[in-house]
Amino acid sequence: MSAELLLQAMDGEIRGVLREGEEVVEFFRQRLGESNRAGQSGAVEQSSTTGQSGTIYLGRVETILPGMQAAFVEIGLEKKGYLHAADVLPPSGERASVPTPLIERLLTQGQRVIVQITREASGSKGPRVTCNLTLPGHWLVLVPRSEQIGVSRKIESAGERERLRAIVAAHCPADCGVIVRTAAEGVSEAELLDDLQRLTHQWQEISEQARRERPPFLLQRNDDLITRLLRDVLTDAIERIRVNDLTLYRSILRWGTNNGIDLHPRLSLDSGADYWNEYCLQQELEKALRPKVWLKSGGFLVIEPTEALIVIDVNTGKYTGKQNLADTAHRTNLEAAQEIPRQLRLRNLGGIVIIDFIDMRDEDKQKEVIQTLQAGLRHDRTPTRIFGVTNLGLVEMTRKKVSATLAALWEQV
Repeated sequence: MSAELLLQAMDGEIRGVLREGEEVVEFFRQRLGESNRAGQSGAVEQSSTTGQSGTIYLGRVETILPGMQAAFVEIGLEKKGYLHAADVLPPSGERASVPTPLIERLLTQGQRVIVQITREASGSKGPRVTCNLTLPGHWLVLVPRSEQIGVSRKIESAGERERLRAIVAAHCPADCGVIVRTAAEGVSEAELLDDLQRLTHQWQEISEQARRERPPFLLQRNDDLITRLLRDVLTDAIERIRVNDLTLYRSILRWGTNNGIDLHPRLSLDSGADYWNEYCLQQELEKALRPKVWLKSGGFLVIEPTEALIVIDVNTGKYTGKQNLADTAHRTNLEAAQEIPRQLRLRNLGGIVIIDFIDMRDEDKQKEVIQTLQAGLRHDRTPTRIFGVTNLGLVEMTRKKVSATLAALWEQV
């Protein structure tokens, strides 16, 4: 499916959307002041900021909690970072069957630790942090303190997977692992090694600065919105990138040049354009913030995030069908299974998701609905997993919780 990325500078911020076909599937937003500070490091001032996923800090262990097998780490934000024992040890494929050592044997109070935010603060909870850092590039992800080489499962060709693994394994720096991203499929050795060299240099700078400074200290702010979009969202499926601002246009071209990617054929400058009005994006945003989602048939979803999980209820609504109740329910379920993955991406909802489809007792119909749901989730960059159908006919799944929800993002003025 063809896609386009729209980026608009307006009212002191950058707003963007990703459209697949005629539908909006993701919203993006960043204040221009945040973009200007991106990538800078320095002593962290105590503030109300929640910290951004991916940001790296030099922290200090404040409190060790044996009863929770975790510790609180001072990183200079309003709330301390939560560090679980399992996130202290270096990543290892052999550790899955080995019990995690006690937290009091891994850390001491006052100890300096380099940590990265994996889940932003929300509600009463502070950010979750890990000692297992990941430094993402466009083609590769560098994993310090690891020796594992991984290749994205979305690269299906066995020959290509082996080619990529061999290139990376031959040049991987000591005490680091590498994950080959889906976007690296078909990429030349030279491009991969350029990416690896940039990431290795980045890790060296972080390590050296951590040795010099006193905690809490911001070692590396997560990249600005434009860099994150080009690094993480840009794929061959995105045929057009439209921007309304010359500065944005130049920064995108600069990123492409630095990463060996020619973006000229896909990038267009529409100076002063107002995509927000042209594509009625304010109306799309308002719909995405409402609990009720109407389906084309007349059925509807009700999406209710709670503290513990996300509940999605499927209803026939105005749809009365043409044959019988079982057929009406099944058709509504299939339409809902197509729409739910888009809504999860659009609202950026994460955690446990419970879906109450209509009359899910027939096993063959269950399978068809689950397969439809799985097909829609394949377009989602965020990891998802379907666990199956419960005895009550509820579908259980998870979507990794990484960054702020759409509702939270639009509250941050």
